[in-house]
Amino acid sequence: MVDLESEVPPLPPRYRFRDLLLGDQGWQNDDRVQVEFYMNENTFKERLKLFFIKNQRSSLRIRLFNFSLKLLSCLLYIIRVLLESPSQGNEWSHIFWVNRSLPLWGLQVMYNFVLFLYFWGNIWEQILRIPFILEIINAVPFIISIFWPSLRNLFVPVFLNCWLAKHALENMINDLHRAIQRTQSAMFNQVLILISTLLCLIFTCICGIQHLERIGKKLNLFDSLYFCIVTFSTVGFGDVTPETWSSKLFVVAMICVALVVLPIQFEQLAYLWMERQKSGGNYSRHRAQTEKHVVLCVSSLKIDLLMDFLNEFYAHPRLQDYYVVILCPTEMDVQVRRVLQIPMWSQRVIYLQGSALKDQDLLRAKMDDAEACFILSSRCEVDRTSSDHQTILRAWAVKDFAPNCPLYVQILKPENKFHIKFADHVVCEEEFKYAMLALNCICPATSTLITLLVHTSRGQEGQQSPEQWQKTYGRCSGNEVYHIVLEESTFFAEYEGKSFTYASFHAHKKFGVCLIGVRREDNKNILLNPGPRYIMNSTDTCFYINITKEENSAFKNQDQQRKSNVSGSFYHGPSRLPVHSIIASMGTVAIDLQDTSCRSASGPTLTLPTEGSKEMRRPSIAPVLEVADASSIQTCDLLSDQSEDETTPDEEISSNLEYAKGYPPYSPYIGSSPTFCHLLHEKVPFCCLRLDKSCQHNYYEDAKAYGFKNKLIIVAAETAGNGLYNFIVPLRAYYRPKKELNPIVLLLDNPPDMHFLDAICWFPMVYYMVGSIDNLDDLLKCGVTFAANMVVVDKESTMSAEEDYMADAKTIVNVQTLFRLFSSLSIITELTHPANMRFMQFRAKDCYSLALSKLEKKERERGSNLAFMFRLPFAAGRVFSISMLDTLLYQSFVKDYMISITRLLLGLDTTPGSGFLCSMKITEDDLWIRTYARLYQKLCSSTGDVPIGIYRTESQKLTTSESQISISVEEWEDTKDSKEQGHHRSNHRNSTSSDQSDHPLLRRKSMQWARRLSRKGPKHSGKTAEKITQQRLNLYRRSERQELAELVKNRMKHLGLSTVGYDEMNDHQSTLSYILINPSPDTRIEVNDVVYLIRPDPLAYLPNSEPSRRNSICNASGQDSREETQL
Repeated sequence: MVDLESEVPPLPPRYRFRDLLLGDQGWQNDDRVQVEFYMNENTFKERLKLFFIKNQRSSLRIRLFNFSLKLLSCLLYIIRVLLESPSQGNEWSHIFWVNRSLPLWGLQVMYNFVLFLYFWGNIWEQILRIPFILEIINAVPFIISIFWPSLRNLFVPVFLNCWLAKHALENMINDLHRAIQRTQSAMFNQVLILISTLLCLIFTCICGIQHLERIGKKLNLFDSLYFCIVTFSTVGFGDVTPETWSSKLFVVAMICVALVVLPIQFEQLAYLWMERQKSGGNYSRHRAQTEKHVVLCVSSLKIDLLMDFLNEFYAHPRLQDYYVVILCPTEMDVQVRRVLQIPMWSQRVIYLQGSALKDQDLLRAKMDDAEACFILSSRCEVDRTSSDHQTILRAWAVKDFAPNCPLYVQILKPENKFHIKFADHVVCEEEFKYAMLALNCICPATSTLITLLVHTSRGQEGQQSPEQWQKTYGRCSGNEVYHIVLEESTFFAEYEGKSFTYASFHAHKKFGVCLIGVRREDNKNILLNPGPRYIMNSTDTCFYINITKEENSAFKNQDQQRKSNVSGSFYHGPSRLPVHSIIASMGTVAIDLQDTSCRSASGPTLTLPTEGSKEMRRPSIAPVLEVADASSIQTCDLLSDQSEDETTPDEEISSNLEYAKGYPPYSPYIGSSPTFCHLLHEKVPFCCLRLDKSCQHNYYEDAKAYGFKNKLIIVAAETAGNGLYNFIVPLRAYYRPKKELNPIVLLLDNPPDMHFLDAICWFPMVYYMVGSIDNLDDLLKCGVTFAANMVVVDKESTMSAEEDYMADAKTIVNVQTLFRLFSSLSIITELTHPANMRFMQFRAKDCYSLALSKLEKKERERGSNLAFMFRLPFAAGRVFSISMLDTLLYQSFVKDYMISITRLLLGLDTTPGSGFLCSMKITEDDLWIRTYARLYQKLCSSTGDVPIGIYRTESQKLTTSESQISISVEEWEDTKDSKEQGHHRSNHRNSTSSDQSDHPLLRRKSMQWARRLSRKGPKHSGKTAEKITQQRLNLYRRSERQELAELVKNRMKHLGLSTVGYDEMNDHQSTLSYILINPSPDTRIEVNDVVYLIRPDPLAYLPNSEPSRRNSICNASGQDSREETQL
């Protein structure tokens, strides 16, 4: 061991601690060679070159001095011409000799001597350059005149120094850019060169003609200037013309030079101008510091996206002075260019071609000075994940460049949302899409309700229409969500210290506004309808629905007599409008302040009549208490929606309905909001989730075999994306009664992955099946014949269509096929483009749809942002486009709470104490309520619910046009009983005529057909005519719908399915549905009206609500469902 240690060599000197402290003393003994770099720059010549030429700042000073000398020489030439006396005679000597004073000659000599020294150092580098040749022509004669005095008056063309000044100016601009380390646009340089070239041409022509005309007309400088301007402008008056052949030749030469040089300059300028138009140039720094602007970052800009953004953004009055800077990597297309040339947008919208990933482009857009940055994803791409990745990188780049700029980001896939969690506002498209589709199945037309709420409108749509439903529907569509602090509000200030339901009811009764939520000053969470136990505070922020915000409203008091007449009058029809529903032309609402001081809480019209009254007694409604107690929250047979836990006896609860309530144990993506749901005690094996395949646990192979009590909800999608999880959660939320849970069947084109199955296996009655809506067999197996709703999601694979609007073609045709095969099925469709909604349930000869098309065009011409709202499928909530929710992100710039309120309404977020959206249907037994105001009072006093709107269905009136008659005949014939087809021809005619007695139009059409058959009869023989007539009759009896029904039944028999569940019901063409958001208090309640309610959180009234929310699925497995959460 000692020998090994002795063999270890000692450390080199440079690694010893002593050498580290004292320095490396052994460096001199090392074999290394020290090398010094850039030694050639230490010479005197290189130092001078570095200082005068290579150094930007010193070079800039030298070039500026040179430019000044050139201008000085031109100025000295002009002074010499002005001081020179006119020459006498026309001798050629006047061309070569001039009168130059001695001081002027001295200045010229000194100037040229300086230039001689400037060029002496690099004379051989410059000898063949044109600027050097001009310098020699102008400098050498003056240098020679020093030694030869007789040449002092020799003419030297000093005016040619203007071209040297132009050359010096170009070099000076380049040095200026290098010195300040900033790059100006090439357009600025090219314009400067063009102007300087034009000035040099004019100055050269002026001086040359003036000098050559010394032996002619003896023109002065002003006459020469006049002649050059007239000549170069191609005017040519002819009052001043050159006389000598030399001056004429000079003019010809100058014109030739101008014809060659100027077009080249203009061509370069035009090219740069076109390139600037493509790239968009820069946004002015001065404008960015003095004016407000926002930046819109997109990967590709389409005209629909642009117009939706501009119309919604500039719909707010306080945003009229904002500029919009569009940053897009693609070139501006023709449609966008045409729109941006409109004066309305050309002064406020700036298009910049560039990438958000480049700091230079972000600097061009002045992102650091922007008020906000909107980053939108491209939904018209097949690979939506790739589109999200581009959006994420743009958001990161903007956040890195301008960390203080607020970000408004749109994302497509929910699994990518956590990457942009730092953004101020985020809208995930698939989250909102599937949540709205789910709520459409239990609350009809929720998508239309949300779309109208997030669009900015004044309620002027449809007011020129002759139909009353369009006027009412259009007027109510102007309602939006606004906010105001309670102590600053005229609407709600008097309700400080009162309950929320009391404030909501009386504010609607007095002002016609609907209070839907509040937010505490010390809490960021918004509470929708916190319930009657919530006491209003002066610092609370109130959120309400109204035509316009309170700041834009004008209030007027009326005398007592007029108020009593208005309040005591009855409803005389739909044309009567309340005062608070009238919209002024400037967007101000005139609100009638009704005096309620002399009335009871329920109002005089709601009190019971006296015993001596001969009128019929009407049921009274309890008043809404100012401060609610425990007894004020009562169930009502009419309006309450009791759950299975409270109303169903124990013997009726089967084992398969014993669900637990808790949070889903597994989420398919990061960032999903936890929601209290109905869950199974144990997760279902993956094999049992397959609807059409039997396994060892069950032997069912179709939906009919399961024997579901409630109708199905079928979702047809291409893939089981993570967004589909948000379709299931709202339908399995804890506040949905167990007895009303609908089975969910996912009809998928591609098999789902294991992660998705692991997320849905905890939910009750959720199944999937691999198939397509193109295949009738797949539709029948998944139970379409007894489904309540069929949800059709637009397919991502169709986004690659060459024409953008053709992306919905496959979905539209498939839905049309479903509509023809299963007319009783409620189909809810999602499209990419809102313009394609007019093709849903399309009928070519439907005059009513054609009339709605004309109305839509008129509304679009009037500048409406909701021109598509009168389409019957959209108004009824059977179709919507996710692109219509883009306005939600735009509106959040002014209303930062809109995304939070929308997520609460859709059930995407659940805040403790916040209510949820639900609905109730009005039956004939409920008509004693009569008006919306009494309904409002009944709900607030009994269950604490706050109504926000009505979904109304009316019968569609038939028109008298020929095409409408033919359609009516076809529909009437399709609904006849099948037994009637076996009757004799005469019996058939008798039954037809008797059935058509109530339809004179149908009867008239049938008589026309009969006359046509009688006219054609004599043309054939007896047997032939009878045979042809019989064939016509058979074709007449066999309608298209019957053929389709027979096709469906044959396929069901072939698959071994029972045809009992398939019936031929009439479609919904004879009815129309629409939404009334926050209708006036005196609106009549009608049968089949669906009222939208915001119901308070049931767990908010439980003393142990928090522990019950924290119960896991394991702790709840052994308990009865009624004991888990006592609602």
